[in-house]
Amino acid sequence: MSIPENYIDINRDAWNKRTAVHVNSEFYNLNGFLAGASSLSATETALLGDVRGKTILHLQCHFGLDTLSMARMGATVTGADFSDKAIGKARELSRQLQLDATFICCNIYDLPSFDKQQYDIVFTSFGTIGWLPDLDKWAAVVRHFMKPGGKFIMADFHPVVWMFDNEFSFIQYSYFKKEAIVENSVGTYTDRSAPIAYQEIGWNHSLDELLSALLQQGMGIAAFKEYDFTHHNCFSGMKEVGPGRFQLAKLAGKIPMMYSIEAFCMPTSKF
Repeated sequence: MSIPENYIDINRDAWNKRTAVHVNSEFYNLNGFLAGASSLSATETALLGDVRGKTILHLQCHFGLDTLSMARMGATVTGADFSDKAIGKARELSRQLQLDATFICCNIYDLPSFDKQQYDIVFTSFGTIGWLPDLDKWAAVVRHFMKPGGKFIMADFHPVVWMFDNEFSFIQYSYFKKEAIVENSVGTYTDRSAPIAYQEIGWNHSLDELLSALLQQGMGIAAFKEYDFTHHNCFSGMKEVGPGRFQLAKLAGKIPMMYSIEAFCMPTSKF
């Protein structure tokens, strides 16, 4: 499988453009967040549990609302993302709210060169690994930052979702990582009519590929769950089926919409 050499630059440009729209969107509800609301979903909050006094690394943190929400919960948090516009906004919010959070701007694969700490929890969620071509390399980064006895927590959209066209009318892409998916897009998931246009490059990753990458790094899977809903109303043709729970109207309850993973460092790990 060939990987476009400039995929990072292309995707960074896309996320820089999206960030300008996202910070003012109803979807992210920045005003509500500034007033004290958490941006974390019920699933993420339950997975994290009590994080008071914990150190957390948040991979691919966008403009930092979830990172700062964890800081409000009592954790010392570092967020990392490759979008300079997003990280700039995250730092601005951290200063404004005087929260215990640090933000690093870099490609996630390069993060070990920018951060020398290890963490009690490594966390990532919703719309992250699809921008990365190599999950083995990603899992090595996750493991690198976990303290002995540390945890990895992940919640994300289910890979079945990414098989469909934008209207969920037909299967457009393979469930498996066959090749880079290159799309020319307009608007963004918070505003389909936003006046932005960009190219983006992503990859579909099966659950087999994901779980195998973590296991090969000496991690054990403590819990794995699939859900027939998502907390985010960000796809075409969704309906609310409960407080903060959305399904595709035409496929309601028929496909998995998201999954969650809790992993830990195996005691017998060679790492």
